[in-house]
Order: sequence, then C-alpha cells, then structure tokens
Amino acid sequence: MLTAFARAFRTPDLRKKLLFTLGIIVVYRIGTHIPIPGVDYKNVQQCMDVASSNRGLFSLINMFSGGALLQITIFALGIMPYITASIILQLLTVVIPRLEALKKEGQAGTAKITQYTRYLTVALAILQGTGLVATARSGALFSGCPVASQIVPDQSIFTTITMVVTMTAGTGVVMWLGELITDRGIGNGMSILMFISIAATFPSALWAIKLQGKLAGGWIEFGTVIAVGLVMVGLVVFVEQAQRRIPVQYAKRMIGRRSYGGTSTYIPLKVNQAGVIPVIFASSLLYIPSLIAQFSGGNSGWKTWVQNNLTKGDHPVYVATYFLLIVFFAFFYVAISFNPEEVADNMKKYGGFIPGIRAGRPTAEYLSYVLNRITWPGSLYLGLIALVPTMALVGFGASQNFPFGGTSILIIVGVGLETVKQIESQLQQRNYEGFLR
Repeated sequence: MLTAFARAFRTPDLRKKLLFTLGIIVVYRIGTHIPIPGVDYKNVQQCMDVASSNRGLFSLINMFSGGALLQITIFALGIMPYITASIILQLLTVVIPRLEALKKEGQAGTAKITQYTRYLTVALAILQGTGLVATARSGALFSGCPVASQIVPDQSIFTTITMVVTMTAGTGVVMWLGELITDRGIGNGMSILMFISIAATFPSALWAIKLQGKLAGGWIEFGTVIAVGLVMVGLVVFVEQAQRRIPVQYAKRMIGRRSYGGTSTYIPLKVNQAGVIPVIFASSLLYIPSLIAQFSGGNSGWKTWVQNNLTKGDHPVYVATYFLLIVFFAFFYVAISFNPEEVADNMKKYGGFIPGIRAGRPTAEYLSYVLNRITWPGSLYLGLIALVPTMALVGFGASQNFPFGGTSILIIVGVGLETVKQIESQLQQRNYEGFLR
C-alpha cells in the first residue's frame, strides 16, 4: 500500500489528485471544529468533559461525524444524512418501478437517482438538525451535565431556525466536498470523508485507554489494544477479499465471417456481500427504543427495561439482539441488492451459461442456492466482528463505538482497500507499455 502511494506521488497527475484530496480533507476537518451560531461553546466543552462516559445514544452518529455532533459544529450531522438517503433510495429502487427503470437507463438514470439522493439528503438534514437542536435545548444531549440546559442560552424561534439552517447548509457543503473528491480526487469522496471522520477519533480514544489503564502506567492496556486492532484488521482484510467465483462460459456465435464469444469468465460472489450495511442498520434500529425511552416521561416498566437492557453494549440482551439483527439484515440486504433472476436472464440473453447448469430458471436457482450458502458465514462473521472487539475493549475502558469496534473497522478496511485498488489501477493504466516498446 505504501509503495502504491509512493509511486502515485511520483506521477504528476496522480500527485495533483492526491494533494487535492488532502486539501478537501483539511477543509472538512476545519469545519468540524467551527461551532454554529447560538451555542455556548464553553458549556459544550464542560459537558463533553463531564459526560464523556455517557454518550451511548449518540456515540455512533458522533463517530461518523468525526466528533462534530456532540460539539454542535457546522458539520455536526456529517455524512450520515447522505448515507441514510443513499440507503433509502437503494431500498426504494427494488419497490418503486420508476426508480428501477432509471437504474437500468445507465449513466442518465444514475444521474437522476443521484439528484433524488441530494434532495432527500437535504430533507433528512433538516429533520435531523431540528432533532439535534431540540435535544440540545432540552439538555438531553448530555445527561448528567449540570449546565446541559444552558448549551443554547437563547431559545427563540429565530435562533432555532438559524441553527437548523446552518447545520443543513453544512451537510450540503459536506456532500459537495465528497463529490469534488469523487470527480477530481482519488476514490469515492463520501467513503473517504467517512474514513477520515472515524480515523479522527483514534488518537483521543487510544489515549483515553492509556490514561485509564493501571498496568505499567496504562501502556500494557494501550499495547494490547493496538495488537488486538492489528489482528482484527488482518482478519477483516482476509474475509473481505474472500469470494466464490461462479464460472461462466459464453458460446461462440458466427456473425458474417467473424466469431464472437467462446470466452470464459466468472461471477464473483463475496463472502461478505452486504458490506457494513447490516451493522449500520442493526445499530440504528437498536437506538430507536433508547431514543423513545429517553424522551418519554415517567418511570414506566418498559422504559426501565429498555434502559437496563438495550443501552449497555455489554448486556446479554443487547448483545443477542444486536447479533440477530445483523444476521437478519445481512440476508435482507443481499436479497434486495443481488437479483439472481436478473443475472440469469442477462447471461441467457448474451449466450452465457454456467457449466453443468441449464440456462434460465435453473441458473437463477443455482445462484440463489450458492448465495444463501455463502451469506451464512458472511453474516456470522459480521456479527462476531461487530461484537467481539467491542466486548473485549469495554473491559479496557473503551467506549461502545471505539474505532477498533465492528462498524468502524469494517468501514476503515473497506475504504482503504478500495482506495488502494483505484490508485493501483490508475498507475497500471499510466505505466502499461503493451507488447510493443
């Protein structure tokens, strides 16, 4: 990986793209530290210090925003509204025929879906910004902080609207920065911004473990966490690269005097076909009962049960529910993102077939059978990766969404591998000399 980056910096046009990407990242990180109008920054910092160990409800979103959410900055919402909008549009593509037709239109249809994603991102940013401002005004953003209700001193309508508009505009700027990286930089801009947001929490989280450690001044715990993180990164890289290759043979066709087809290829089915989406879905769904319980009044039985069982990451009920939700969403997302019947029809249209399997419906049934078989180990792997590091690191005093936890480590490794592949492919295109010199 380091060799690829070194070679890229020696190539003028790639060096320009890398420097442009780094410049956008610097702008993004600066924006995560600029507070929005109407917020008392001193009270926010005081609550950050007091309630540092009680952020479970908002810790996942705070991690995706690079720590900007709890500081209530202009980029407080981060990239989450765009991610949510993209996932919603992808799910609706399966349900709404109009979106499915746009998806099949190629580049023009994809551009239209992207435009819809932008509109939905702005709408979600308004909704989430309003919720964040209301939470900050009520003091529920930092439970246990004595000055939590004084974070927003002026609670007038004008101030509230200004705060919501500022955060919505910040989300639009983040979306624009991501698209700039995609167009003029290296890799997928949204993924890289998500990568940077998660990686930005590494130093403080690691140093917190060192300060809370008791063996050799905390260095034993610090070194153990680093070692566990490296082992988990290696395991994730190994599984993420694993795939089942379904061989496909194309029959020869004679058109005039030319022969077409007769080639052999394969359909790569990854063991983790769903990526990190099931983990995000499961985490988001588990936050809903906690959110409802936090804003509901009284001390009813269901509220007490939710607070005791579904808010702590190391509670057996939370662990079992989280694991089952990840497995369910892994199968659910694979079912809507990969259509065996569509793949079989395309193969049949162009004269392709799987050796030993008849074209058409038998091919679709075979692909569905293989996909279900490899989704089982993939879903179990996602559940274990999401839970084992988290449960182990909680013993060292880390937060539930520590960067070496399941969600973050999958995103970091996935984005890193994809970016390196793009750099290597561009290097290969520029350095390929062909058969003749």
